[in-house]
Amino acid sequence: MGRVFRIFGVVCLLAAAAVGGALWWEFGWLATPGPLSVARTIVIDKGQTPAAIGRQLGAEGVLTHDFAFAPAYWITRLDGDLRAGEYAFPAGVTPQGVLDLLRSGKTIVHRLVVPEGLTTAEVLDLVAHGEALTGEVTDRPGEGQLWPATYAYSYGEKRQTLVEQMKRLAARNLAELWAARAPDVPLERPEQAVVLASIVEKETALPAERPKVAAVIYNRLRLGMKLQVDPTVAYAVTEGRHPLDHALTKAELALDSPYNTYLVTGPPPGPIANPGKASLEAVLKPERSDFLYFVADGSGGHAFASTLEEHNRNVAHWRQIEAGHTAGTK
Repeated sequence: MGRVFRIFGVVCLLAAAAVGGALWWEFGWLATPGPLSVARTIVIDKGQTPAAIGRQLGAEGVLTHDFAFAPAYWITRLDGDLRAGEYAFPAGVTPQGVLDLLRSGKTIVHRLVVPEGLTTAEVLDLVAHGEALTGEVTDRPGEGQLWPATYAYSYGEKRQTLVEQMKRLAARNLAELWAARAPDVPLERPEQAVVLASIVEKETALPAERPKVAAVIYNRLRLGMKLQVDPTVAYAVTEGRHPLDHALTKAELALDSPYNTYLVTGPPPGPIANPGKASLEAVLKPERSDFLYFVADGSGGHAFASTLEEHNRNVAHWRQIEAGHTAGTK
């Protein structure tokens, strides 16, 4: 019996030594820099076991001895679960660094920039080509219903979800801006502000000019004058699918369309783009002026006029500038 106990004790000591040695090796491995020579982006799919993740990271060149990853996870189980997602693994990351990163959930953040003044078709084209997005846009928003901004998202987010976020943000911001409008703004519904703001957005990119352009629009509407703004005609020509790649022709200016503000009196029936905050503020808090006309001034802005005589002089000046530019290109 004593011999049995001695053998059992020896076995226990050997087992303890083996376990201790394995743990010593495991903790040493956790702190050893991995084989990655340059940073690498890898997607960890949902539902994978720690062993499967270890094999994937071994195959991707992040870990050596990938069989040790699952035991390392269970040894440190109290530190938290591993999270799926797209991760940027730095060069030389240790196995402990890998565990910490996957537990942190600090996945790569992608960004989609939606500039002011794009049509809904153009925004949806950006979304369609957004990297790391999935699925299709099944519910197409109307013109002017998307908010221009920079949107952050993670790998695998649905395109429809991102579009819905744009739509919610537009509705919320429009409601806030409408509530803060000037009391004498001659509009009955916030949707009318979007129509006018989309014209302002397309007419000028200069913040200081937006209230002036809005004033011209309101003054013309008040007097029953046609708006006669090129961007509405361009929208009619392209149906908002893409930018117009040429100057409007005489035939296009005669196009029979409710968006042709050279032919119809009043604003177009809907927005011609998705305006940003500054353009909406311009139409909801317009500048007080008697301006009725504006034309490019050659410096990136516009010359504004209250009378047709003054406007004709500004137009003549702009044509001289255009002629000079044309001559310089020959």
